Amino acid sequence: GDIKNIIRKLCEKNIGVLITDHNVRETLDICNRAYIVNKGNILCHGNSKEILENKEVRAVYLGQEFAI
Repeated sequence: GDIKNIIRKLCEKNIGVLITDHNVRETLDICNRAYIVNKGNILCHGNSKEILENKEVRAVYLGQEFAI
């Protein structure tokens, strides 16, 4: 809701925002680029589409039926 709108407005002004969150489902739709970390290692990085298409990310975090 409100936080997502604030982040979008900041991005429109070319202000970078770093989000650290364990809930990929809540943040992936507002990210231009994401890094998915698992057990201290980068599992995957890229835009939302690349993250959603990654089989390891789906297995560990999202599940096969996840969609934004």
